[in-house]
Amino acid sequence: MGFVIRDVQDEDLPAILRITNHAIAHTDALWISTPFTLEQRQKWVSDRLAQSFPVFVATNENGDVCGYASYGAFRAFEGYAKTIEHSVYVDVEHQGRGLGRRLLARLIDHAKQAGFHVMVAGITAGNEASVALHRQFGFQNSGILPQVGRKGGRWLDLLFMTLCLEAAFEPEKDFP
Repeated sequence: MGFVIRDVQDEDLPAILRITNHAIAHTDALWISTPFTLEQRQKWVSDRLAQSFPVFVATNENGDVCGYASYGAFRAFEGYAKTIEHSVYVDVEHQGRGLGRRLLARLIDHAKQAGFHVMVAGITAGNEASVALHRQFGFQNSGILPQVGRKGGRWLDLLFMTLCLEAAFEPEKDFP
């Protein structure tokens, strides 16, 4: 099955909302319990685009949104201006097909072209699928913050992984 990665469009928002809210309800990827509203997702996309950050969606041959990815500022202070943090979410029905890898490759290429220096991944420790995905691209473990979050009555650890974009391989060449 072929997927197309493209810039977000307004009509993609309901699918982004559905994918995000599924992750909230069924995973530890987002450390929140309250589902987002369509208006909140619209604002998130608008804010990203207004700051010249990308929001990409992956669509299947029917045009259905099967995943999305974006990056934004890591921290608001000017000393961090060349560091970004990203997110990749794939619809549960499309996981395990390389879609997350394609979305992450697109983010890395975009970030390199935009002149960013380091890309940060904040991953719930123990999410082996996400860790493995990031290792494929050369992300390195950069530290664990123990018990900094809570969800479902459990304390969660946050793993930071980083990729120096100036030294990164070319993902589009390695993962077409």
